[in-house]
Amino acid sequence: MRTALNFAVLLLALGLCESLQRGYVGEEPEPVAEPSKYGSLWPLPQKVQISDVSYKLSSSNFRIVDGKLSYADPSCSLLQDAYRRYFDYIFGLTRKHGPKSGRTGPSELTELQVWITSPDTECDGYPSLASDESYELSVQLPYAVLKAPKVWGVLHGLETFSQLVYEDEYGVKNVNSSEINDFPRFAHRGILLDSSRHFLPVQVILDNLETMAMNKFNVFHWHIVDDPSFPFMSKTFPQLSQKGAYHPYTHVYTPADVKKVIEFARVRGIRVIPEFDTPGHTQSWGKGQTDLLTPCYSGSKPSGTFGPVNPILNSTYDFMKQFFKEISTVFPDAYIHLGGDEVNFSCWKSNPDIQKFMTDHGFGQDFSKLESFYIQKCLHPDTVVHVWIGGKSNEEMHNVTAAGYTTILSAPWYLDYVSYGQDWRRYYQVEPLGFNGTETQKKLVIGGEACLWGEYVDATNLSPRLWPRASAVAERLWSAMDVTDLGDAWNRLSPHRCRMVERGVPAEPLFVSYCPREYNGV
Repeated sequence: MRTALNFAVLLLALGLCESLQRGYVGEEPEPVAEPSKYGSLWPLPQKVQISDVSYKLSSSNFRIVDGKLSYADPSCSLLQDAYRRYFDYIFGLTRKHGPKSGRTGPSELTELQVWITSPDTECDGYPSLASDESYELSVQLPYAVLKAPKVWGVLHGLETFSQLVYEDEYGVKNVNSSEINDFPRFAHRGILLDSSRHFLPVQVILDNLETMAMNKFNVFHWHIVDDPSFPFMSKTFPQLSQKGAYHPYTHVYTPADVKKVIEFARVRGIRVIPEFDTPGHTQSWGKGQTDLLTPCYSGSKPSGTFGPVNPILNSTYDFMKQFFKEISTVFPDAYIHLGGDEVNFSCWKSNPDIQKFMTDHGFGQDFSKLESFYIQKCLHPDTVVHVWIGGKSNEEMHNVTAAGYTTILSAPWYLDYVSYGQDWRRYYQVEPLGFNGTETQKKLVIGGEACLWGEYVDATNLSPRLWPRASAVAERLWSAMDVTDLGDAWNRLSPHRCRMVERGVPAEPLFVSYCPREYNGV
């Protein structure tokens, strides 16, 4: 009897678990899988025409080459490396290198010719906020043509061409006759990774940059230091990482590491913008730089703890000037992110020297004025405001743009917040210009970033937590404003996720499904 009772309870529990699970999943409609007329293109180009006429490709005959009219030549290693990379992506394990076989069929495409149409190809330069990323792609016989003013557009066009290629039921590579005219809606399309809360090995960063290029992201926002650790190795102030990193030798980014990341990103059209957040989030700084942080007081005596950067000392600004001068020589981008958020005022309030400074400057007890005093002494005239997380991001976007500031948005795209179900849909449905404002205000929005903060993220779970959820943000920032069909998005994003998996990215599933080539592990 007891055994029967236990068995009944077990069945009841299992039934309850199953009903809860099914009820939870049932809150979202199950996607209806059907081929999109745009194939698996992601993000969707601005103008696309794909016909039913298909051409075959073979690894023994197909080549990606510079067009005769191109301003680029074989000395442009950025392009030559990209040609090899995308050839391998297209043909995968079936690729063959060597001379052409000479035998081609009547419907075989044998070349993708790449034409740089501007005398200044920017082959040896760095991508910037003003970079021209546009391209035109025509897939017709006798050869396909990819045209772009700069190398940055070519990189995006190569990714698009690789996404047009598919396998038929016999395993033969095919591509349909296509005409594509494309450019990004927003110039700043970023991913933030946090390497302070958990150290991210360089290879993990490089792998993420590779995946970013697959999704046409063009900014790596490197939140490189924070309260927990200072892994950036400074030549000017080596004690910062020696005393502030988790480990002074194994958990630091050497100058060679940083250079490697920047170059790997550059040849994929990605800017690297470092963030050195001040005056808050600086506990790790204080371990290696004496008198940089504010001494906190308990009553009339120092408590032995420290708060944000001390904004009333000239030595603070002397240090910052020297430090950021070095940073500007290490990182070639025109922008450095200064953070400036989440400053706890309690330590400043407790410090008698800070209180006197406040009185002398007429700040009263408004410590936000002291924060502004510090920020203004660090800012440059061409400041871009980053709208972080908050329940009133639309209101904040209105206020910041009304003040005339160039703006980027992250508030709706904190990907470290995980939830059960298809949360990519929520990220996809965000409209960056959905706030109340004039056309002039909305022109100040240059893009956005998906953020993956590192409290619960390290090398073990970064990629599956980030991809393909970040892909939803990628399309919102690249594609036209009216590209909002969730059904069509699902039917393109699902095979795009499988493509990333085939390329070695452990991108998590969107829903119940399978990939023709499943992830094989590391």
